[in-house]
Amino acid sequence: MGRRRRGRPIHGWLVLDKPKGKTSAQAVAAVRRITGAAKAGHGGTLDPMATGVLPIALGEATKTVAYVIGGAKTYRFTIRWGEARDTDDADGAVIETAEARPDEAAIRAALPDFIGEIEQVPPTYAAIKVNGERAYALAREGCAVALDARPVTIESLTLVEMPDADHAAFEMRCGKGTYVRALARDLARRLGTVGHLAALRRVAVGRFTDGDAISLDNLEALMHSGAPLDLLRPVETALDDIPALAVTEPQASRMRQGQPITTLDGFSGVVRVTHRRQLVALAEVRGDKAHPVRVFNF
Repeated sequence: MGRRRRGRPIHGWLVLDKPKGKTSAQAVAAVRRITGAAKAGHGGTLDPMATGVLPIALGEATKTVAYVIGGAKTYRFTIRWGEARDTDDADGAVIETAEARPDEAAIRAALPDFIGEIEQVPPTYAAIKVNGERAYALAREGCAVALDARPVTIESLTLVEMPDADHAAFEMRCGKGTYVRALARDLARRLGTVGHLAALRRVAVGRFTDGDAISLDNLEALMHSGAPLDLLRPVETALDDIPALAVTEPQASRMRQGQPITTLDGFSGVVRVTHRRQLVALAEVRGDKAHPVRVFNF
């Protein structure tokens, strides 16, 4: 008999405003401790130096994490010109300096080259695996790390302000796998200088925005007050873009048992199966059959 998971059966999405200095894993652990949830995960890693939207999946919501990670993300960030760092962000050591500083016209002229599908080489200090080892672990050991360029999509990239000659602030909306640190590095090089990511805040992940986010301190205060978790989003929030297939109780029962059902609704591909507006499963429709892929247990 398997060991039962300890904790409360809490199901849904919590939009956390991750504080600077914590890893995403540490933030998830803190949310789980504060709420007492039996199971938790996150919808897209943020580096320790970054702040902002970190969607936390609780309970059955962990089965929908992939749909959040794959969604568009919006960042606000600052590049510091004139200093390259080994991690491509402010947490690293300075490895190169340059006197050149780009002006506003040069920056605006360069931005279109970084919009659309582009090839991007990830930072050396990344979680990508190289021969079974994390790239950042190899880099910390002094090993030479060569990462291949990979395609990423940047939907928009705008200059927001230039508070001084050394800094420029931007906003970017991008797809899965885009490294803001790498963009800062590459944009600086394109502009004839060097640079690194000085500050980073994620303001949106799909439908989750920083306007809905709660800090760890406020979450702890809320839980200590005994207030209900009204800020918890439904599990299906992450699945809003997926067509819904309403089924009968007998069909829902078959789905929960992992069995396919017959459907004549004309759907194809992945659907979210519901019964009386409650999420039952994620299923893949092939022909006239809907095959369960993920079953939800509330």
